[in-house]
Formats: sequence, C-alpha cells, structure tokens
Amino acid sequence: MTAVRHQFVALSVAFVLCAATNGTALAQKKYDTGASDTEIRIGNIMPYSGPASAYGVIGKTEEAYFNKINAEGGVNGRKIKFISYDDAYSPPKTLEQARKLVESDEVLLIFGSLGTSTNGAIRKYMNEKKVPQLFVASGASKWNDPKNYPWTMGWQPSYASEARIYAKYIIKEKPEAKIGVLYQNDDFGKDYLRGLKDGLGPKASMIVLEDGYDTSEPAIDEHVVKLKASGADVFISITTPKFAAQAIKKAAEINWHPMHIISNVSASVGGVIEPAGFEVSQGILSATYVKDGSDPKWNADDGMKRFYDFLAQFDPKANRLDAAVAFGYGAAQTMVKVLQMCGDDLTRENVMRQAASLQDFAPDTLLPGITINTAPDNFAPISQLQMMRFKGKSWELFGDVLSSELGR
Repeated sequence: MTAVRHQFVALSVAFVLCAATNGTALAQKKYDTGASDTEIRIGNIMPYSGPASAYGVIGKTEEAYFNKINAEGGVNGRKIKFISYDDAYSPPKTLEQARKLVESDEVLLIFGSLGTSTNGAIRKYMNEKKVPQLFVASGASKWNDPKNYPWTMGWQPSYASEARIYAKYIIKEKPEAKIGVLYQNDDFGKDYLRGLKDGLGPKASMIVLEDGYDTSEPAIDEHVVKLKASGADVFISITTPKFAAQAIKKAAEINWHPMHIISNVSASVGGVIEPAGFEVSQGILSATYVKDGSDPKWNADDGMKRFYDFLAQFDPKANRLDAAVAFGYGAAQTMVKVLQMCGDDLTRENVMRQAASLQDFAPDTLLPGITINTAPDNFAPISQLQMMRFKGKSWELFGDVLSSELGR
C-alpha cells in the first residue's frame, strides 16, 4: 500500500506541475517590437503638406480617436502611441519615413498611410520586413493581394470597383453618352480608368477623351476647357480634392453643364464642394460608403451621435462637413477593433491574422447595410457603395447599396 500511495502522490504532484505549466503557457503574453504590457506603437504617414494636403485631416482625426481610446484606458490596458510623419505626397519621402518608423521608432505596424503611389513605394519594404501595412488609405485594387503581399491590406472600396458602378449607371441613364475623363496621371487615376473601361465593356468607345494631369500642376483649367471642346456630355473627374474643386469651378465658368461625376475621395462637402461653391455643385454625382456629417438626417443616428460626441470632446476644431474626418474615425475604429481582437498576443503575425478575420464589423460612420468583412484570401474590407447626388448643401443618397462586384 505504501508503494501505491507514493506512486499516487508522485502522479498527483506531476499533474499539478503540468497543469500549472500549461496555465502559464496559456496566460503568457506575446509581443513583437512595438508592443509591451503598457504600450502599442503605431506608425502613420500622411501628406500634411504638398498637393494632397487636404487629406492630412485624416491623420489628425485618427490621432484624436486614439487619444479618446487612451483616455478610456487604452486597448486591453495598453496605451496607443501614434507616431505620424509628413511625406508631402512624395513616394521617396514615404519610403524614408517608413524606414524611420520601423527601424528607429520601432512601431508594431504602420496604419492608414495615405496615397496609392506613396504606399506602393513602401509595400515591398513592409512585406520584406514582415511589418503590417494595415488599412491603407487608398482604393487601389492592388492592396487586395494576400498571396503576394500578405502584410498589406486596404480599407476602402477599390477605385476600380467604384468606377465600374459609375459605368453601370451611365449605361443605364445615358446610353448614348460621350464621356470625357479627367484623371490624375498616376496609379490612382489609372486604376479608376481601368475600372471604368472594364465596366463599360464593349461600350468603352463612349469615352471621347481621356486627359491626364500631374499633381505638380498648379491648376487644371486648361484640361477642363479641352474636355468641353471634345463634345463630352458626361464629365468624370478622377481627381484629388484640390483639383476636384478647381474642375467644378472651371466647368461653371465656361458654362459647361455635363453629367458630372466625381470620385468618392473628392466628395467631401467641407473639403471640395463648399470651396468650389454650393450653387455650382448642384446635381453632381458620386458614390459613397460613409455617412455625410453635413446631412442633418444623421443627427438621430446612434453611430453619428457617438461620432459627434467624439468631435466635441477630442477634436473640436475638426470640420464635421469634411468626409475625411468621418473616414479617419471609421478607419481608426477598425484598427482598434483589430487590436482588441489580438488580446495579449501582440505579435505582427497575429495582428494580420485578426485583421483578416473581421466579420460584419460596422464602424459608426459607415452607411447602414455596409459592413467590414475580411478573410485570409480577402484583403478588401469594404466592398459596397451607394450612389448619391448633391442637392442643396448635402449629398442625397439614391438607389440601393451596391456590391462592387455588381459592376463587373
């Protein structure tokens, strides 16, 4: 009996030790560079200066949102340290800043950096370093390529998908249209143009003129005059805010009143329409996935109430009419959701794993019916849009929420 008792005791001790060891393993926290028990370091690159400086407000809004999260105790008890640098919308500068963030500031990830050509300049570097390049603020289709670039993910609907929706609308509403396209002569503009032609299909000959401009140009007035002279009765403006406002103004000055479609990235009331002039902007078309902070119909919406409360407390100088503010809030909210999902495993690999497993997540500023969904083979979080027409001092939504796939 004594031998049996000793054997039982030995087994019991071994079981307890094993259980304790397993418990420790289960509770063990995992960190990569940029994360600790108290802090999560997030990098960001924005055009606070240069031709796309109107988008700088996105970075400011994201910073304010992270300040809100920190004031509420952080993410799982960890405060976010948000380090944001200016690249003046210059790809070489973007790469310089990305290296600084990764190698000197030692961030866990880079989040929400803006621009197609700028993010394109750092994509290879980020993937070689295996550092997440999350929720890129650009609608280029190439961010959805998990097979070749598993560390890079977009956020907004792709430009090509948006353009296919416009093509579908034109074919239905103006089947004999003559289309003039003003596009930014870079990856951003060319992605839209490809999507438009794809959507028009055999009717791509409806495009009578494609006119590209460079961001170094101070104004695009001559391009608008040229497009009018082409005989186009549909004007598609694939432009960033500064040039979108110029195009609206110039079309009015030369008494040209085509069906005017502007890209979603330039549909901001505060950043584009108001500077161009409400009177000359009536009837302009676009598509969106974000609620319009200038529209009083959202005042009773629970999500927008939270958004307005956030602005009042943490970002009082922000212009609620600027769509970029709602964009930055929604993107930052998505980033925080992913970090919350990571729990105590704040490795870069787990960050990407959680980012690729979002299901029906609805940030406060997205339109009803539009949710964020990702998967290991789907790095395109938002794939829905709704057409809208500018009326009075705000955008008026019409039609159904469309999946971008429907434009194919």
